[in-house]
Amino acid sequence: MSLPADDAPVSPERLDQVLAAAVAAGLLPATAQPPPQDTRPWPVVLLTALGAWLAAVPLLGAVGLFLGEWMFQGAAVYLVAAGVLGLAVAGLRRRGLPLFLEQLAVPALLVGGSLLAYALRRDLPQREAPALLALVAAGLAAGIPRPWIRVLLGAGAAVLTALVCVPVWWMPGNPLPFWWAWHLCVACWLAALGWQHRMLAVPSPPVHWAAALEPFAAGWGLATLVGLAWWSGMAFLVGASLGGGWFGVVAHELGRPGSAGAYLVPPLLSVALMLAATLWWARCWPGLRRPWIAGLALGGLLLAWFLPALGGAALILACGATRAQWRLAGAAAVAVAWILGSFYYTLQWPLAAKAGVLVLAGAVLAVLAGVVQRQAARPAPAGPALPAARRMRAGIALSAVAVLAVANLGIWQKEDLIAHGQPVYVALAPVDPRSLMQGDYMQLSFRLPDDVQVGPEGMLSANRPRVVARRDARGVATLLRLDTGAALAADELRFELTPKNGHWALVTDAWFFKEGEAERWARARFGEFRVDAEGRALLVGLRGANLQAL
Repeated sequence: MSLPADDAPVSPERLDQVLAAAVAAGLLPATAQPPPQDTRPWPVVLLTALGAWLAAVPLLGAVGLFLGEWMFQGAAVYLVAAGVLGLAVAGLRRRGLPLFLEQLAVPALLVGGSLLAYALRRDLPQREAPALLALVAAGLAAGIPRPWIRVLLGAGAAVLTALVCVPVWWMPGNPLPFWWAWHLCVACWLAALGWQHRMLAVPSPPVHWAAALEPFAAGWGLATLVGLAWWSGMAFLVGASLGGGWFGVVAHELGRPGSAGAYLVPPLLSVALMLAATLWWARCWPGLRRPWIAGLALGGLLLAWFLPALGGAALILACGATRAQWRLAGAAAVAVAWILGSFYYTLQWPLAAKAGVLVLAGAVLAVLAGVVQRQAARPAPAGPALPAARRMRAGIALSAVAVLAVANLGIWQKEDLIAHGQPVYVALAPVDPRSLMQGDYMQLSFRLPDDVQVGPEGMLSANRPRVVARRDARGVATLLRLDTGAALAADELRFELTPKNGHWALVTDAWFFKEGEAERWARARFGEFRVDAEGRALLVGLRGANLQAL
């Protein structure tokens, strides 16, 4: 009997150790032998794959032109999709196939899956199509002995399952259906782990199926973590720290705050999942059964109540770490950190209340750190510090310096623009201010030229569009046209636009203020900006009808 083949490189010594441990545990018979290892150099595989992709594009295009419109009519598209998928699976399953043909099967798999998705979306209702596609992805994962492809198919199946759970009547303003959808994916992932454990516990375990399920479940878990982080919204200062490039734009637009509002079930379930994660940690790692760890657990339960996506991510982190799935655990740790950072954007909370919660959490952590330090205090022999301790302290110091550098660089840039930028006033578009008051901010809208009211094209570009404005003697600017790079008149200047919520805005679309000051800012008629020669602008205040300060 042989172990299932795996594309991941494993040293012969490590493979022999794992095989001996499996035989000793009764999972494999004494006659089990390691599978043949793939010794092809990865640069050769990479270059061959690139050549296969370059060859697949014209080949598939020629086949599509030959079949013409017949391929998309009636049941013909199903026949074509099934044939392409069958050839792809056969190529990826066959051992000893030339490397070029093996890599050619990967784009064929994508084309067949895309054709099948098109046909099912055309012929089936909204829910049935992704449900059937998820089952097809699971079947392909069972038939293709390639771990990395199984990871991708698992991620795709998780996203399709989440789409199945979203009702037809779902409206974008209601985030709760997606919360339920991603937590159903968490439940499916836990069920798969339980099924795998039960399969390996029988006298003659089906090792092949357990090994096939491992990468599929890993991909499913990764997609679920991304979904939970997306649902929670943007994390604390991430977009501001990344600047104005395309990566910063993606961070700004990645999801909206996914508060569950007045619903009680999401916080309760999040707390329950966080409790399950805590108990699982304590069960698998007895060294964590200490009083100060209980204090951290209580803090986690409190945060899980306010952040309904936190419990599911924490449970995936606990399961991944205790099962030594360090890549999955690392991704879960990033998701947990992201969800914690989204607390900053919980706008239904007053800013002072959020600051109080964070200060209280910091104080509790400081007390627990003091308790741990006193418990661990022992007379240490004189001598130089251990290299590991020195590296740890150096890492902490460098991290602190990096955080301070990024934060202070952003502060310095804004302060420099405020000090040296030209004062300019731009009229607000006519709105009813009372309908714009939401919590502690006011949504803004500035008059823009008609030719900049475009869609999201170019929002991922590193170069943002700019508009040309004419400034009068009072400093009031009238936005005229998109900037084409032509020379400006003496009374003209440039404004750089910013992507906000799928459209272009003048610097920002919100003005934040202290609670209870809505009536004061409702009299605003102009936005006060500071603008430099390159068009970079910053909103520094609002002015009244006669440009008086409010």
